[in-house]
Amino acid sequence: MNFTLSQVPARSEKPRKKGITMVMDKGLSVRETEDMLSIASPYIDIVKLGWATSFVSPNLNEKLAVYKNANIPVYFGGTLFEAFVVRNQFDDYRKLLDKYDLKYAEVSDGSIEMNQDVKCEFIRTLAQQVTVLSEVGSKDENKIIPPYKWIQLIKSELQAGAWKVIGEARESGNVGLFRASGEVRQGLVEEILTEIAFEDMLWEAPQKSQQVWFVKLLGANVNLGNIAPSELIPLETIRLGLRGDTFNHFLNAKTKQKWKIDSK
Repeated sequence: MNFTLSQVPARSEKPRKKGITMVMDKGLSVRETEDMLSIASPYIDIVKLGWATSFVSPNLNEKLAVYKNANIPVYFGGTLFEAFVVRNQFDDYRKLLDKYDLKYAEVSDGSIEMNQDVKCEFIRTLAQQVTVLSEVGSKDENKIIPPYKWIQLIKSELQAGAWKVIGEARESGNVGLFRASGEVRQGLVEEILTEIAFEDMLWEAPQKSQQVWFVKLLGANVNLGNIAPSELIPLETIRLGLRGDTFNHFLNAKTKQKWKIDSK
């Protein structure tokens, strides 16, 4: 930080196990990647090359080298995994991870119907090769998964070897964890947290209002994903109570009383 302020929540330090920020790279150029890292590298824990953008992105090797030189892990979006699986090319996918020296992979079933036992077997297999993030939730806004089912799926995927389980929201933030309006399905999240440790979840939260909601619920060190490159610095200020939306959240009682700030 550039200067000192009191009453700012402590942030976990890299390499983080909680307080993770996952960035959604939807096709940044090499120069754009370098520019993003020049200002926000301390706040980036992991980068997802969104859905199957890696298939068509020019200069992929060069961009991956930029991330590697900054010690920031990268993984291909879950849709690419599904694209290989649905074509019966899972072994080719595993070879691809080795080819690009990727240490992380995502296992999802947001675009295809997959038996949970089959999905967990993919997780177990890949976990022997890389660190696995799995994703729960459908990209179909009409497919509503009840909370008890979310919990069952999350537990089984953690047991199968997933490092974190991602709560689906898409890059737009209007499915899965959220209603079509972008509003958080609050009851769903709170019920998940009755049985799942918050540090085991990575909540996709591309919209500012969603980020604010999770920080207020779970604090500065909540795991958040699908963050746009332009929102990295703004998100960090939300985490630290240095943006209007969370400005009062981390102030102590004495300060709130002095300035007549509502504690709610």
